[in-house]
Amino acid sequence: MAIVKLKKLTLCGLKAEKTEVLKKLQLLGGTHLISLNQLHFSSETATQKHTDKVLHALKYLNQCANKRHQTNDKNSFNLGGIVEQVLNVKQKIRELSDQRDFLINRIEEVTPWGDFSLLDAAEIGGIKSWFYIIPKGLMKKLQNELIYQVVYEDNIHCYVVVLAESEPPANSVPVPRTHTGSIPLSELNKNLQSVELALEDSQAERESLTRWITLITLSLADYEDNAMLKVASSLTLDQQALFAIQAWVAADQVAIFETFATDNGLALLIEEVVEQDAPPTLLRNPDMLAGGEELIQFYQTPAYNSWDPSIVVFFSFAFFFAMILSDAGYSAVFAMILAFKWNKLGKSIQGTRLRMLAAITLSFSLIWGVLTGGYFGYSPQAESIAGLFKILDLNDFDSMMTLSITVGVVHIVLANLIKAYQLKGRRTALAALAWVFLVVGGFLLWLSLEGTLYIAYALLAVGGLLLLFFSSERQMSKPIDYLWQLFDGLKSMTGITKIFGDILSYMRLFALGLASASLALTFNQLAEQVYSSVTGLGLLLSILILIIGHSLNLILCLMSGVVHGLRLNFIEFYSWSVSDEGYAFKMFAKKRKLD
Repeated sequence: MAIVKLKKLTLCGLKAEKTEVLKKLQLLGGTHLISLNQLHFSSETATQKHTDKVLHALKYLNQCANKRHQTNDKNSFNLGGIVEQVLNVKQKIRELSDQRDFLINRIEEVTPWGDFSLLDAAEIGGIKSWFYIIPKGLMKKLQNELIYQVVYEDNIHCYVVVLAESEPPANSVPVPRTHTGSIPLSELNKNLQSVELALEDSQAERESLTRWITLITLSLADYEDNAMLKVASSLTLDQQALFAIQAWVAADQVAIFETFATDNGLALLIEEVVEQDAPPTLLRNPDMLAGGEELIQFYQTPAYNSWDPSIVVFFSFAFFFAMILSDAGYSAVFAMILAFKWNKLGKSIQGTRLRMLAAITLSFSLIWGVLTGGYFGYSPQAESIAGLFKILDLNDFDSMMTLSITVGVVHIVLANLIKAYQLKGRRTALAALAWVFLVVGGFLLWLSLEGTLYIAYALLAVGGLLLLFFSSERQMSKPIDYLWQLFDGLKSMTGITKIFGDILSYMRLFALGLASASLALTFNQLAEQVYSSVTGLGLLLSILILIIGHSLNLILCLMSGVVHGLRLNFIEFYSWSVSDEGYAFKMFAKKRKLD
């Protein structure tokens, strides 16, 4: 777990060879380009828009249920034309679907009135037809002076047509009028049939276009490579017959670029990172634990001079999720879903990392569920095999609350110890240690264990003094500076309320775990009651209650585990250990290697 040490690399060569050198550099990979002419390392707007359109079309084709065999005929393939065709088909299908839904709804509204055609008002002396669907209980409120006819009625409503030159006043009819439109029912059915046929043709066209998925994917990679090459060319410094390109590279790969410069006849300058630089952050972790990188980059990339919290967040998230889930049965269900998606997730680097994170998280969850004795809301008998492994009781509020607070104390203490290590050699490192003493001292004081009170008081006293005198890097050159130093310490002490609140936030681990277990138990009890009280359909209803209830609880547990598992890392833990935000190392490399 480390942030990779970088070095600044500058290559200089002949301007006539710039394009070829950049192509080779892109193929080599491993660089984060630095602009030498005030341009940012990003695609142009037009390039991004084109890429977004291609991705949009590709996603739409991949979502098609039935796909055709892939074609490799590049001669008849035009990326821009195919993409426009796909997007046009999507728009057409959307419009036809909207028309179909409208027609189905209109047919449903008009059917009770029958198949009729409205005469032109001029032909019948300006008389128009006004349609109303009136509940039978309100028919008596229909004014008698109106000329009307009940054309249809069901068990609840009467379908009334009122004849009048203008719409009847609102107080003469108990309900608002119904808009049936002027198109006859038979014509509506014909229109619906036409729209459904057109929709089928468009769906068939979409299926036909799926044969280009492979070529679109390869062409997109080539397009993005060429676009990035153009951007790289715009970042160089060109002077007369020479050009220069600058980039950040990993320090352990410098030898590769020295060989690259020699082979291509380029001048090479390698520089160390200086204080004025703002290098990107390149994270490097073992493949098994690299899923932590995906988590932290979702929230905040640490600064280059900071530390890599990936592995700490990886394991703490897994443990927090397990505590929130607190059910071995639910863990097994999630594990089966993961097993079903395992191969699909392994098709990308990000998917491979996330599936390993999910596997370890669910392993923690399964172990925790066994220790708490949770199996779809049921608790095993003490004499059973599963009961032998149950050593924690979620209903023991005092013990579980103490455990949750302990987890919070350990997490916050770890954060401050790491921060103290990062600040080693500086005065504020003692302030970070002060928070460790204050947290541990306050925790021991809360536990009130025999023989620990004096230790708690000592830790609180030492922590308070360290915080008071070592909370800033202020230079002491005048007597007044000591007073300002003391003021800085007093201001830092206001953080006591924050750290107290942060530790109490970890009680959500117990509360959410108890809530999920209680909800599962409630569904079980409800199913048992229905089964015993309803004859005949009792078994079917109880099964439905169990399936729907536990499915809902699974979704809630998943949401709670992810949201609050990340929250405790990114809000509470980060605020005490990771202060500076950086930006990610963006590799200048080909997305598709040459065949």
